Amino acid sequence: MNIIKEADFRRELKSSPRAGYLFFGEEDYLKSFAVRSAREVVCPDPTFAFFNEMRLDATDFEPQKLLDALMPMPMMADRKLVTLTGLNFTSMRQGELDDLCAALAAVDDYDYNLLIVVAAADCLDPGYLPKRPSATLSKLSEHLTPVQFDRSTPAKLAAWVGRHFAHNGVTASPTLCASMVDYCGRNMFSLSGEVDKLSFYTLSKGKTEATDEDMRLVCVPATEYDAFAFANALMEDRREAALSILADYKFRRVDPIIILSDVIRVFCDMEAVYSLFKGGLPAPEIASQMKIHEFRVGLYLKSLDRTPDGRLRRAIDACVAADASLKLSPQGYTAIERLICSV
Repeated sequence: MNIIKEADFRRELKSSPRAGYLFFGEEDYLKSFAVRSAREVVCPDPTFAFFNEMRLDATDFEPQKLLDALMPMPMMADRKLVTLTGLNFTSMRQGELDDLCAALAAVDDYDYNLLIVVAAADCLDPGYLPKRPSATLSKLSEHLTPVQFDRSTPAKLAAWVGRHFAHNGVTASPTLCASMVDYCGRNMFSLSGEVDKLSFYTLSKGKTEATDEDMRLVCVPATEYDAFAFANALMEDRREAALSILADYKFRRVDPIIILSDVIRVFCDMEAVYSLFKGGLPAPEIASQMKIHEFRVGLYLKSLDRTPDGRLRRAIDACVAADASLKLSPQGYTAIERLICSV
């Protein structure tokens, strides 16, 4: 499987884009930006954009509609853009996936299209890349080129925040940009809105430089938890904290199966990190082998250092059992609440 990165897609877009791409990964903001870039390349003339851009959404999607969108020739242009968004591949039945792939097989027959299928962050399980991609990702990659959008590191996000401020006509120190990532979180959609809010507030006060004081006055602090925080609360038997995180998941309507799969992945990564560490590998080499950030390796080792022997394996077994029971019967969040109380 040939998985490319966002930078590779941008280069191909400028020269010779392929017929079809699958956008997946953690960073939805960059996917949206990449689609916008494709629109500017394929549909530069707004007069014909109505004819040369077809947008399909999961709300009323069926494979025949994709074929209907692919067949017409572009008008007064070499290519047309077809985008398909909103599909949840984690809950898709095998038959539905097969029908979709049958439609995707026609992409090469209509090579005047640029087809982009966008999978939101929690709507496609990629498996354990690069060695063990999931069956769904493997099947889709037979017809589309997968483009992985990784979540940016805090340093890259801070640099991006600085550029966003500059675009708005406001200056911000590197220290403030880094603080804003810590304060507002790493979701680029949220960060973009908070940067705009702070920029406009700064300009409304007749100033051109954003300050930490103004940020804490007008910006909203991050309240979103990640899978590691939830897994860590389970490992340390902090049931109240785990239930609070679950309440946040409920508020955001995160699918319980996705919650469990994410936590299981964290636990399995922790076990792999621990095995490599016990085998004598230092943190930088572990990060390199597992292709994760060294900072996260440190977090895993710190958490494991506080964990009694055998608890990690028990936690993995309990999560796997909860995941299996959840898929067999619609228990919803109850299965996770029982897990919290039993680990």
